[in-house]
Amino acid sequence: MSLTDAKIKRLKPPSKGQKTYYDDALRGFGVRVSQGGTKTFVVLYGPQRRRKSLGRYPDMSLAEARARAKSLQAEFALESPREHVRPKLKFDDARRLFLADSERRNKPRTVEEYRRLLHKHFAFDLPLSEINRHKLVQILDRLKSTPAEQKHAFVAIRTMMNWCWKRGYIDASPVPPLTFPSAERNRILRDDELRSVWHRAGGYGYPFGAIVQLLILTGQRRNEITNLRRSWIAGDTITFPSEYVKNNREHSIPLGPKGISLVESLPETSDLLFPSRLDDAKPFNGFSRAKRNFDKEIDVQPYTLHDLRRTFSSLMARIGTPIHVTERILNHASGTISGVAAVYNRHSYQEEMRTALHAYEAHLSKMLES
Repeated sequence: MSLTDAKIKRLKPPSKGQKTYYDDALRGFGVRVSQGGTKTFVVLYGPQRRRKSLGRYPDMSLAEARARAKSLQAEFALESPREHVRPKLKFDDARRLFLADSERRNKPRTVEEYRRLLHKHFAFDLPLSEINRHKLVQILDRLKSTPAEQKHAFVAIRTMMNWCWKRGYIDASPVPPLTFPSAERNRILRDDELRSVWHRAGGYGYPFGAIVQLLILTGQRRNEITNLRRSWIAGDTITFPSEYVKNNREHSIPLGPKGISLVESLPETSDLLFPSRLDDAKPFNGFSRAKRNFDKEIDVQPYTLHDLRRTFSSLMARIGTPIHVTERILNHASGTISGVAAVYNRHSYQEEMRTALHAYEAHLSKMLES
């Protein structure tokens, strides 16, 4: 048979032992089904038609298994009987396979971040086996001036290389066990700094300026606002689906008058409020350059967009918002209501959040005018 994902899913376990179904499209490649229902990709290779297990379905995709089988067969067609040579899989091919597999296992924003980091920082035109520790450290050292980007790039290439090692593409991961200092995150913008950022955002324009203002108004995470869609907004309430939220819980918050006015003023180019300039099906992602240009015109000490979230929380405390209401707005996984109390407390706090956000916007308006 010609193997497809649909056909593999429908394969029934034999009454005893194992049964192998070979692929018409690639001779010697197939899937073995055990009595217990385990499905394992296999390939026959070499002059003696030796059989090798490639990986289990669906942990390994059909496309990935077929590519690995082709590599093995090509390798043993050329080698001498006594010499085993690992296939020369190019880095960009391995990266493509890794990202394709990641799409099945991870959230869309995680895959997009892997794709961005691996394409931006690791452009090797080499076989995977020729990439060594020295080459990787050189790249990571060049990112020292941007510690967060350096750490994210390290995690991305480490994840990819571990994935390659687990699938037999390399003997060992060349990524060294580096550690990165973590600065304590406690930056809160002063009132005059927040005022400068707000007014700069109003003049900077769409989309980055509007994203900054919406972060200030709602206290939400950057990725949540960047992925915001019109279909998530009903009346004055935003409902973030669980797959776009850090703690994997659906999250609803009301918008205050300023927030509603800002959202209504945005151009309607797609369902996304802030689409990419090149593809309106993908969210805006040019943060590094946009923030660098944004900060040139204001006299504010270094800060991150996440610091706006911490500043939001601080201002909520200043105006007397109960901490459990602030934590509901911020969607903190562990807060003042936790343990058994959290299990039984299913109150949504929508009205309490609405009252708090209206009071916050009133306080913010006075601050911006002073």
